[in-house]
Amino acid sequence: MVSAITKKPLPPPRYAARRRFWGPDAIDDGLLLWFPGPASFTGEDVAELHVHGGRAVYRALADALAAAGGRPAEPGEFTRRAFHNGKLDLTQAEAIADLVAAETEGQRRQALRQLDGALGQLYEGWRARLIAMSARAEAAIDFPEEDLPDGLLAGVATDAAVLAGELRRHLDDGGRGERLREGFHVAILGAPNAGKSSLLNALVGRAAAIVHETAGTTRDIVEAAIDLNGWPVVFSDTAGLRVTADPVEAEGVRRAQERAGQADLKLLIFDGSTQAEPDAATMVFAGPRALLVANKSDLGLVAGSCSISGWVRVSAATGEGLGGLAGQIAAAAAAALDGSAPAPTRLRHRMAVETCIQHLDAMCRASLPELLVEDLRLAARALAAAVGRIDIEDVLDAVFREFCIGK
Repeated sequence: MVSAITKKPLPPPRYAARRRFWGPDAIDDGLLLWFPGPASFTGEDVAELHVHGGRAVYRALADALAAAGGRPAEPGEFTRRAFHNGKLDLTQAEAIADLVAAETEGQRRQALRQLDGALGQLYEGWRARLIAMSARAEAAIDFPEEDLPDGLLAGVATDAAVLAGELRRHLDDGGRGERLREGFHVAILGAPNAGKSSLLNALVGRAAAIVHETAGTTRDIVEAAIDLNGWPVVFSDTAGLRVTADPVEAEGVRRAQERAGQADLKLLIFDGSTQAEPDAATMVFAGPRALLVANKSDLGLVAGSCSISGWVRVSAATGEGLGGLAGQIAAAAAAALDGSAPAPTRLRHRMAVETCIQHLDAMCRASLPELLVEDLRLAARALAAAVGRIDIEDVLDAVFREFCIGK
């Protein structure tokens, strides 16, 4: 196919050769690289055409390739071929999609670690231990007359309990991997006219929310995402917290309270120029995952403002204190999201490990040796599904639907 559109033989492998590409007439001058399988990304013969990016060039080249027998790639098709040819496990394939979608340094680092195989190797190591346990258990069942070590089955049960503990610690990470992919959520809460929307706009550097002196302007959740010191942070501006007879505003207050319960961090905003501390409706959400923020400091704070320790003084209008507040938010995001150990990055990973734990727990309760071996087999199968070592076509379809075209 490639020779048909270059009218020349293929260049040496991995050599960037200048070629003119042809259809009915000349299309473009560019570079051709040839990667024969299995030493290619997909494990198959692959050619890369580097051409100028104009739409006319693209259309003409696509037509020429189609005439030579080619077709456009499906979403994720190259990565899927690499997976099927053993070049990647499924966690690495997912990492490619995450790397393409990464918007912050933290997301990029996590995706790259997973692409390097950190998560897949962890699961493969656990699976290898399960297979070794199964071999010992089957030996004890099938060859009782042989001179085998005493307490072989009891040793397997002990090792399985140890592994189950490791798996539980792996899951007990507060959803770090998933939260890093999706963002660290910060809810901005407070009474009407505390300056929540102004603070949101100041933090994200754009007019994300409508600002007006009329109380109750914000009635629904307004979200804005930014890269804060390398961490993905999603701010949610919410309706002012107060009792109201307006059913629409009341629904906004309910949603604000709901978002507060879901947030990783809460900013409790109060008008420091008129209040000494947040009102009671706002203080309901005080706690270890909350920062008290006295806004409108440019107007002068009232005497004895906020006797509660750990509060932050800012002005959304002038920018005073915003750098310090952003630094505290970034530190909270780093504490929640940073970590050196591989973490589950998708619900699929978490469910596979949970299934493995369930079978190990069942194994420890098994009354018959044969049931013990079956639970070990099912536990190993759950981890095999996480890395794609068994036939899971429905899972593969869902994974690769996330990919961009041609990746």
